[in-house]
Amino acid sequence: MAPFLLVAFVAVAVGVLGWLGWKADRERQAALESLAKEMGLSFDPDADSMHDDEYSQFEIFRRGHSRIARNTMEGTADLFGRRCHLRCGDFRYKVTRSNGKSTTTTTYNFSYLIVHPPWDTPPLLIRPEGVFDKIAGAFGFDDIDFESEEFSRRFYVKSTDKRFAYDVLHPRMMEFLLAAQPPMLDIENGALCISDGARRWDPHVFRDRLAFVAKFCELWPRHLVKDLER
Repeated sequence: MAPFLLVAFVAVAVGVLGWLGWKADRERQAALESLAKEMGLSFDPDADSMHDDEYSQFEIFRRGHSRIARNTMEGTADLFGRRCHLRCGDFRYKVTRSNGKSTTTTTYNFSYLIVHPPWDTPPLLIRPEGVFDKIAGAFGFDDIDFESEEFSRRFYVKSTDKRFAYDVLHPRMMEFLLAAQPPMLDIENGALCISDGARRWDPHVFRDRLAFVAKFCELWPRHLVKDLER
């Protein structure tokens, strides 16, 4: 193939891929806007460059540079027997790497759901346990362990207040989490965030995640909720 034909072919291919990406984003935006209306939430497709500062307590929103939230759905939901503020949508950040000869920038996108409980609690992190967690454990850097060996093996749990963690993660809650296999759950500074920090959800998954969070909140023991309400 002649060089100019190859260049033309590549240019056309890049253009087609760009158009397909744009079309997919528009379809996703329309689906999320429809979902927001069904759930009684507001919808804002525009870029929000302040989200990472507003929720800076969560590590997933402090990665890289050029951080923005978009397709933001916001409103309230019934959790813990009260109306609680929620926000969910997509988040994007970029990471630039250089080897001294060339520089490359990679864009990462993922979805999230944040709810605000009606009271402050100690921080609590629950996420699937990874290989590096097991290595750290071998050197004595253990997470919080529980009576359920299966739960302790499959989830990494961290909190500054072990009693609070044990109260939240009672046997029924552990059974629920083992069956649901959620991504990361992180409670910090008056907010609960659920996300894997790695991929965007299909629109229907936002509804599923909210249903999961509602069940998670429903399983908090009554004595703990009463103590927090004082």
